[in-house]
Amino acid sequence: MAAGDSSFESLDEINNFSDSGSDYEATLKSTKRKKQAVTGPKPLKRPRDKAALRGSSLSSTSSPIPTPPTPPLQQQQSRGRSKQASPKPVTRENKGNRGISAKDIYDAVCSGKSAMVTVVDEWLDSYKQSREAGLLVLINFIVQSCGCKGVVSREMLDSMQNAEIISMLTREFNEDSVNYPLCTPGPEMRRFKASLCEFTRVLVRSCRNSLIFDEYLFPTLLALLTGLSDSQVRAFRHTSTLLAMKLMTGLVEVAVIVSVQQQTTQRQYDQENSKRASDRASDRLEELQATISQLQENKAEVSSMMNATFRGVFVHRYRDRLPEIRAACIEELGVWLINNPEDFLNDGCLKYLGWTLHDKQSPVRLQCVRALQALYQEKELIGRLELFTSRFKERMLCMVLDKDLDVAVEVVNLLLLIQQSTEGGLREEECGHIYPLVYASNRGLASAAGVFLFNKLKSVIDSENQVNGTSGNADLLQILITFYIQSEFHEHGAYLVDSLWDVARSELRDWETMTTVLLQESGLMYEEEGALVELMMCALRQAAQASPPVGRTSGKKLLGMKDKKAQEHDRRRLTMHFIPLLPQLLAKYSADAGIVTLLLKAPLYFNLEMYNSVPRLEKYLDQLLFQLCGIVEKHTEVTVLQACSTLFSALCADSYTFSSRSLLAFSQLLDGLTECFSSYLSDLLQGTADDDSVYSAATTLKRIAALSSAKDMTAWKLFDPCLELLKSRIESRDLDKELMVSALKCAAFHLMWAKMNAVNSTPAEEELKRLKKEMRSFCKVCETCLSLNQTEIRDQAFELLCDLLLLYGQTAVRSAPALQMLVLQPSDSLRSDMAAFLMDYIFSDSDDDELNVEEEMKITLLQRKRNQLAGYCKLVIYGVLDLSAATDVFKHYSKYFKDFGDIIKETVSKSKLISPVQSAKTICLSLQQVFSEMLTEDHSQQDLSEIRELAKKLAMSFGIDLHRVRKPLVALHMDGIHFAFREPREGEEPNINLAFLEILSEFSFKLLRQDRTQLAAYLKSECPSAALSCPSVRMYQCSLEGRSSKPREKEGGDAASSHDTPAAKRKRTTTPGSVASSARESLLDSLIIPSTLPTPALTSTAQRVGAKERAASRKPGVTESDEGSGFTEPESEDDFSIGSSMRKVKPVKRWNLSSSQTGTSLDQRDLNSNLTLLSLIEDDEEGEEPEIEDDEEVEEPEIEDDKEGEEPEIDDYESGSNHESEYSLPSTRHTSASVLDELFD
Repeated sequence: MAAGDSSFESLDEINNFSDSGSDYEATLKSTKRKKQAVTGPKPLKRPRDKAALRGSSLSSTSSPIPTPPTPPLQQQQSRGRSKQASPKPVTRENKGNRGISAKDIYDAVCSGKSAMVTVVDEWLDSYKQSREAGLLVLINFIVQSCGCKGVVSREMLDSMQNAEIISMLTREFNEDSVNYPLCTPGPEMRRFKASLCEFTRVLVRSCRNSLIFDEYLFPTLLALLTGLSDSQVRAFRHTSTLLAMKLMTGLVEVAVIVSVQQQTTQRQYDQENSKRASDRASDRLEELQATISQLQENKAEVSSMMNATFRGVFVHRYRDRLPEIRAACIEELGVWLINNPEDFLNDGCLKYLGWTLHDKQSPVRLQCVRALQALYQEKELIGRLELFTSRFKERMLCMVLDKDLDVAVEVVNLLLLIQQSTEGGLREEECGHIYPLVYASNRGLASAAGVFLFNKLKSVIDSENQVNGTSGNADLLQILITFYIQSEFHEHGAYLVDSLWDVARSELRDWETMTTVLLQESGLMYEEEGALVELMMCALRQAAQASPPVGRTSGKKLLGMKDKKAQEHDRRRLTMHFIPLLPQLLAKYSADAGIVTLLLKAPLYFNLEMYNSVPRLEKYLDQLLFQLCGIVEKHTEVTVLQACSTLFSALCADSYTFSSRSLLAFSQLLDGLTECFSSYLSDLLQGTADDDSVYSAATTLKRIAALSSAKDMTAWKLFDPCLELLKSRIESRDLDKELMVSALKCAAFHLMWAKMNAVNSTPAEEELKRLKKEMRSFCKVCETCLSLNQTEIRDQAFELLCDLLLLYGQTAVRSAPALQMLVLQPSDSLRSDMAAFLMDYIFSDSDDDELNVEEEMKITLLQRKRNQLAGYCKLVIYGVLDLSAATDVFKHYSKYFKDFGDIIKETVSKSKLISPVQSAKTICLSLQQVFSEMLTEDHSQQDLSEIRELAKKLAMSFGIDLHRVRKPLVALHMDGIHFAFREPREGEEPNINLAFLEILSEFSFKLLRQDRTQLAAYLKSECPSAALSCPSVRMYQCSLEGRSSKPREKEGGDAASSHDTPAAKRKRTTTPGSVASSARESLLDSLIIPSTLPTPALTSTAQRVGAKERAASRKPGVTESDEGSGFTEPESEDDFSIGSSMRKVKPVKRWNLSSSQTGTSLDQRDLNSNLTLLSLIEDDEEGEEPEIEDDEEVEEPEIEDDKEGEEPEIDDYESGSNHESEYSLPSTRHTSASVLDELFD
């Protein structure tokens, strides 16, 4: 067989290899190095001219190349004296060696500052003097790069097999730290890895013309790296795999160069041979033929080494347990596919990329996707990727929802390349997997999806323009509007614009086209006009503020000078364009509440100073104010009136010189509204007003109430008329919802503005008395409204009460002692009515059950309940209500945890800052109330278990610093014991509260040892002798005395530990005498209750957003699905010596030994010393990667055995995880355990 044919066969073996490593393993264990006959320096060996000698030469080394086969006798003859010298211990390198040493190379690589060319040249000089000594230096450099302090001696190299050398080095690998150079944290690791890869690249490049073909250096080096890559020591396996992959990359480059040289020489030979016999140069033909033979031999040599490395290292390590090793293999595979597609770009190699798309670890999936991106960028390779694309496209589409956002972003970019480069691209339903990502919360993922969407829209527009011969941004806007409407995410326009901003900024800032389309008489349909206005307002906000919408963070936190200048330029440009056109747009759409609400936001993004700085723009201010007043008089929708109020507040700001003109227009508008309301007031008070008059008065008062939130309206003196109107309506029971809600708002805003004016000025005492009297009168009216049967009136009264009581509370006037007389404490009746409101309308499901409303309305109702509960809790936190009032909130912590858990938890936390002991007593009181309510009803064990569950949740609020909560817990237990043994009242059974001790036992694990003893004694003193045998008392005693306190005390800072309770992994403990603990205690003791808390935002006056906007601000993005899984190809027999059991290691619980168990005997110490080595070996113990242990293994896709000589195709790949549904893929999302389970097992 010709040499050229032989080389091609060896390359084809890369594609036809078997995944079983048995042949390679047998070869590795039985092969030894050939001992050189002459130990002195030898001249550099030139490549041989005869390819027939290659087989015997390669077989003389320890290379695992399985082809061509070597007879066993010839192998034994070539090994020489393999076991005649006894193994020597690993010692330091001899100092007699001349030239560069392994330490010199290692120091140069670690520093990263040395020129690798110089380092390699020095080593080459040493190698040319003595190739054995030079190879020994390189081997010791590799060993040192692994973090091993052992050194391979010349005797070991000559007399020992690779496996024996590696075993000796493993025994000497007794480092204290598990870190090694490649995994050292910090920038040093990145620098070392980059320098190591650069050294390998330069080494191959420097040897590619000579030493690669000397049949000694690289085969020996690759054989050692292959053996190290199979080691159980992670440092050996990781470092050797990385080096082997980099050497393989260099060999691939050499193979490409040799192939090009062979083709060039062959063309020259054919050209010379085609001449006439008289013109041929026989010497030239012989020289070319010799060169061709030499190149064929070189190609075969390189192909053999590549085949051995691929089969010996890559095939086994691409599924290594360490994700860094798997990522390195896949990264280099991508390089091979690009550099040498003729030999590697086939189904046999592409299948590894397809399998690795299911890897459990995101870094591996990321490298796989990036490798595929490089392939799809090469247009000439697209045709050879059609089968791969059709087979794994479904998996790539699923990965757009990968739990790792970096992977998801790269997958979207990959799909964009597939869409652009492949002939068929992606079908529309396949693109539907990517379109929703423009609304994702992560800006990187959303921007990538925006690029995909923009390219898709542009391709559609370009195809239409080729047919119609038109062009322009109007077409893009039209198709973008269509997409926005059809996507059914109308409330997320800001997120769509932000996603497209980077790629379509110029199109989205085409204000001229947008306004032209909107002002056309016959332009868009009604729904399209609304969508365009919304997108235009979102683009205005993006251009003016240069910040992403709520919930989506950008990479840059601060804008640079260049960005600020560009932002200011955009703002001036849009201001110049919209100031003249905004009045026209408002006039055209004045009857449409939705569009008008959006258009009224535009001036908030203007540079309003330009109304005065540019003379020709002044007239448009009057037009804007005229349109604004007309809109207020025309509309009664809350959203429109709120938008008008916000714009009036901005235009009337004192910082603008034109504010006087705005204030004049505002005053004239209010004068007209007040006069209109006054004309109906007398009939309303007398009860003679007809329905039309009531409606007109209600709408007018509604407009006044909306404008009251923007500017001070105390000068119009509407408080007394509104209060009289409320009293008359309540007395007559003629409850008009719109009229009374508006009257409540107007009166409340009057009191708020009056309080603010009193703070900013020095009012007379009579004025303060009058204001307090008005406040007291309004509270009585609101208290009456709490019992009405009108939901809107009742809710509005409760919210306004919460705000006003807070504004007129002790905390609000602490900074102004002159206003102390304004402090108003709620009466007992008002307190009870507000508590009853909580029980009847917030902690109640009756309204939700009776109302058959849509999901959106349920969200709105829940948000209103949350707002009301937060207002009540603020009254407790800021001292308006006593802490005991919080019992009505605490006792619903467990039942309503889903809806109000965050609010109640924060209230509990804040109450502990006010008074830790009183807060604990309040918690106990809330449990007593729930227990007493249970006794009045049918007593059942289920009810008691629910109360115990509530107690568990409240116990978690005390934290883990038990010394800090010692006093509060003792006070809680004493109150609970006293309640359990209180004297029975008339008609009650004795000891009826004993079961409360079961609830109290849920707090016992937080007690320190000395407190347990004291409480046990207190329990005996309080408990009657007849009750000591009750199960509840025994359970409580067991919680105090029987349960070991050591694990719990350790959480609080005690040094003791226990073997009774498993300790959580990597749990931080607090030392009792630590500075942080003492500082926290001193800080807690020095807290001043009310003054430490800032003034809160008001409940009813805060600018509220709709349910849709709230949904957008809460979570605009698409839920990330659990993507990725571990590929599970059948394991190689030589993967690890311990076999496949390591692949399914189950996590084992670790127990903290008590101090009595920590003493070790001499035998135990010897055992520990022998286990030092095992700590570095990957076994089924602690220290293995949890991602492999914690995830359930999935059956790996199998490939049917092909006939010898045929390449396996990807069609034979059968997924074992895609049978149930279209995208039923193994999950890579690890559901984190709850914080409570972490803290307390």
